[in-house]
Amino acid sequence: MPDHKTIGFIGLGVMGEPICRNLAKKSGKRVIAFDLSPEPLARLRSEGAEVAASVADVIRQSDLVFLCLPSAKHVRAVFEGDGILKNIRAGQVVVDLGTSSVSQTRDFARQLQAKGASWADAPIARTRQAAQDGTLSVMVGATAGFYAAIEPSIRCFATDVTHCGDVGSGQIVKIMNNMVLVETVVALSEAIAIGRRAGMDDRILFETLMKGSADSFALRNHGMKAILPGMFPERAFSTEYARKDISYALALAKELGVEAHGAKAADNLLRRTTESGFGQLYWPVISRIVDSQNSAPIRQPCEADLGID
Repeated sequence: MPDHKTIGFIGLGVMGEPICRNLAKKSGKRVIAFDLSPEPLARLRSEGAEVAASVADVIRQSDLVFLCLPSAKHVRAVFEGDGILKNIRAGQVVVDLGTSSVSQTRDFARQLQAKGASWADAPIARTRQAAQDGTLSVMVGATAGFYAAIEPSIRCFATDVTHCGDVGSGQIVKIMNNMVLVETVVALSEAIAIGRRAGMDDRILFETLMKGSADSFALRNHGMKAILPGMFPERAFSTEYARKDISYALALAKELGVEAHGAKAADNLLRRTTESGFGQLYWPVISRIVDSQNSAPIRQPCEADLGID
């Protein structure tokens, strides 16, 4: 596999900026970045990254390009027009770090393959702090050869890197991860609502669940840090983003003929949460809809450091 001397990075949001920073500090490669917002570009320039003028500029100058964008819609926007497909050249590799639809992922891979280039899906998991610390978990969908070529760069910002299979498999694993997580948080929301009405102390309930078979990452993080204290900040992983991920799971289930009852119920709850005006809040705010008679105010923390895993 060719040596990737220049790494391009598109998308410098909450997760993208610290990931790009880790690449600039640890990869030993030239790193060139682009975002629509000038602030993260200025910060990264001061830390060794170069700044590109456009998406096309990144593609023309890079051997390996990472995308860290909010949704499949945003990925398509940089793929089309004067973007990736128009400017890609043989031998280049594009790696999508976001959660996106499996069908779009495989379609983009086919289009790049026709031009002698490659597409890999490598959705990230864990929190903003993990992105800053370089301890993310990444699920990669790529051929074995391309996985070997991009793994060293991914390990600049991740401690757990799993080769899940060919293109699209990383997205499948991440989508199932998020589906299970959301359904678990729905269960926690129902448990605390029932417990409150039965006269149970919220903290005792959750702390005791942590000692038994109901213990989980969702309970320890989303339950204890968000649902219990009623902290659902903005600028964290929002209800709208969570519903976007559930939509990918439902689309995949429908395509494969699986009746995903739990995912449908979770999607309905996320829809109701958005309709209640909580679409931009941290998504465990769904607990407010489950426990609709709870009048406790939503409290904002000083530092939003929460995310979906």
